[in-house]
Amino acid sequence: MEHSEIREQIVDYARRCYDRGMIVAGDGNISARIARDRILATPSGVSKGWMTPDMIVLVDLEGRPLENTKYRVSSEFPMHQIIYRHRPDIHAVVHAHPPHATGFAVAGLALDKAILSEVVLTLGCVPLARYGTPSTDELTAAIEPYLAYHDALLMANHGAVAYAETLEKAFNKLETLEHTARISLIARSLGNENTLPVDAIEKLYEIRERGGMMRPEARTNQACPYTPEQAASGVNIHESVTLTRDELLELLVESAQLARR
Repeated sequence: MEHSEIREQIVDYARRCYDRGMIVAGDGNISARIARDRILATPSGVSKGWMTPDMIVLVDLEGRPLENTKYRVSSEFPMHQIIYRHRPDIHAVVHAHPPHATGFAVAGLALDKAILSEVVLTLGCVPLARYGTPSTDELTAAIEPYLAYHDALLMANHGAVAYAETLEKAFNKLETLEHTARISLIARSLGNENTLPVDAIEKLYEIRERGGMMRPEARTNQACPYTPEQAASGVNIHESVTLTRDELLELLVESAQLARR
């Protein structure tokens, strides 16, 4: 694919994030690896809702510019850098602040319950990385332990990041993450969040493995107590959150308003 096409794709998915309320102002960043040491990435300080292809920056894996431009790569490029270094299979990264998913991150909650078969199949669990100051080594150190076995992460008091072989798949994972967070919030507000039985999860894992979407070792290395083996390996146990009636009503009103956008 030509570089110009990839630049246009980055702009397109950035606008989708903006239009869906997953980023505002200069939030978020997107990148695509076009060669082993060549990456196209969104610039710093530019609204992704108004970005144009000529603003996309070409850098090497160290974030150094490879062409003359007045734009600088996003200050959060180190997040993309560490993902590409740990995952040679990954060629696209999308970072945003989707409100429902980020709400879980602010509340200190992972999306680590197996509540939807489609999500287990396409995304797996979404762990919560500890807080790290954006654009610093704190953040990269916080997400690094999860990169090998997860394709999307929540970052405490920050936002979410998803990564995949293509921009389309990375965006779809982020959109799935946000949709799951919204469904989970609604289920919790109704007083119950049923999870899938262990045997059903095992079948979904087998389908993922056969489809090449998950390596066998990920069964016991994902940070979710989906199965007895994972629970025994010391992964985090589900956390619960308690809301007052007014807090719950406020969340539901906000969800309804976002749904009408």
